[in-house]
Parts: sequence; C-alpha cells; structure tokens
Amino acid sequence: YGNALQAASAGGYKEIVIVLLDKGANVNAQGGEYGNALQAAERHHKEIVKLLQNKGALREHK
Repeated sequence: YGNALQAASAGGYKEIVIVLLDKGANVNAQGGEYGNALQAAERHHKEIVKLLQNKGALREHK
C-alpha cells in the first residue's frame, strides 16, 4: 500500500478510514499497488467507497 488510508480502505477498516479522513488524509494520494484509497476499496468495501467519495475522492486522480 502507498499510505495508511489505502491500507485501511483495502482492509475494510471503516473506523480507521474515518479517523484518517478527519485528520486530513489526502483521499486522492497515489501510490502502491492500488493507486489510491478509492481504488483500493472498490472491490469489496462499498461503504468505504461512499465515505471516500463524500470527501472528494476521484477514481483516477491526475
């Protein structure tokens, strides 16, 4: 994973995702195998996808 938000998103750790977002984690930060947190969550964690999108996450950030 490229960062903590990606790891928490991929793992489905909603509470950790919320804390990281509240602390200002960059929802569009790129890195690691999954690209960004939204891409990491897309396959299995739809609730986290909604959280990230509500914070401005984009599928592909340029």
